[in-house]
Amino acid sequence: MGLYAVCYELSKRGWNVMPTSRNAKGIDVLGYSQCGKRTITVQVKALSDPSPVPLGTDPGLCGLIADYLIIARRVRDVPEFFIVTTAAVRPLVHVGVKNGKTSCWLQPKAYERFQDQWDTIGRGW
Repeated sequence: MGLYAVCYELSKRGWNVMPTSRNAKGIDVLGYSQCGKRTITVQVKALSDPSPVPLGTDPGLCGLIADYLIIARRVRDVPEFFIVTTAAVRPLVHVGVKNGKTSCWLQPKAYERFQDQWDTIGRGW
């Protein structure tokens, strides 16, 4: 639901978007502007509540290879969207090691300041 909610929101803002294959790693949405001069890649993380966002196990990449990260929260009720560039979110990622296993995640207090920041992506027309 989160993926399609993000596609809907981007479409309302003039972007031509399409979800990638469900098995594709990292990039969930490909988009291009109406005139075709600008393209975007988006990684979507959907959450039901204010939880940490899991970002994989590689601290070098932290699971972030798209241009933008959009966290979609509470999409079954009143959706909340948090929009940030991957460059801006990288320094906010928490990397932990437990029992020799590395994991990366983003705490709610780190991403909540990006709520409804659709201007980060801009319009597609």
